[in-house]
Amino acid sequence: MPKNVFTPDKRDRDTSILEIYDLEKGESREVVRFDRLIEAPNWSRDGKSLFYNSRGELYRYDLEKGTEEKLDTGLCRNCNNDHVLSPDGRSIAVSHSEESWMSRVYIVPIGGGEPRLVTENCPSFLHGWSPDGETLAYCAFRDMEKGGDIYTIPVSGGEERQLTFTEGLNDGPEYSPDGKHIWFNSVRSGLMQAWRMNADGSEQTQMTFDEGWNTWFPHISPDGKKVVMIAYKKGDLKPGEHLPHKWVELRLMNADGSRLKTLLTLFGGQGTINVNSWAPDSKRFAYVRYELPKE
Repeated sequence: MPKNVFTPDKRDRDTSILEIYDLEKGESREVVRFDRLIEAPNWSRDGKSLFYNSRGELYRYDLEKGTEEKLDTGLCRNCNNDHVLSPDGRSIAVSHSEESWMSRVYIVPIGGGEPRLVTENCPSFLHGWSPDGETLAYCAFRDMEKGGDIYTIPVSGGEERQLTFTEGLNDGPEYSPDGKHIWFNSVRSGLMQAWRMNADGSEQTQMTFDEGWNTWFPHISPDGKKVVMIAYKKGDLKPGEHLPHKWVELRLMNADGSRLKTLLTLFGGQGTINVNSWAPDSKRFAYVRYELPKE
């Protein structure tokens, strides 16, 4: 059996509360509490389960039965919070590191099996899978002094394509449901903001203009109408930092950038909503909030 190279840190003592926010009701409900760190829920394509990472492994939580199951990810046993389900729901792509921060992207059958390496180069941090199933989008660091940029690569592997070239961090690339756009976040304007570009990298357009907030990880709903994001208050961290143990807001806007509003204020940050966690019906999304251990 492959060795789990995950190294616990103080965050593994956090209480993780998996919750679902209902847009029609305008409220959240608690699904389950864990006495360990879990991060970044993905919703299954059939709407019956949530997937998340914990202690380097991936898990599936059955919403009807209230049960948890560990996935067989083969050699990928140091998975972080960058994981995405395939459009057909049969596979899950993960970011796995054999050494600290040396993340590469692999694809694993959802029922378990041997992972297949997609990105030879590292570090590469996955965030998006195109609706046609053909392409992955990810943040990669090829010049550590310059910062991270957005890249795409065929699911079959091969040559990666760089889409952003600005100084500073560009992160969180995610395809729109029609495959025409990639949503991402970029620090190029001074603060971290939500951006959108065509899938080929053209027409890079700023979508949020929050003077008091650093906005990360814009997640587009399956119907293409709404975007949910996580925002840190300016001054709480550097614009290019996405840290845990911070008071943050989950914010919602229309896909054209209009009607931006705050849905929730919570204690979270890293791990709360790193990847797309919309339900298939576009009426709900999942997230994680945290409580510190009692000394």
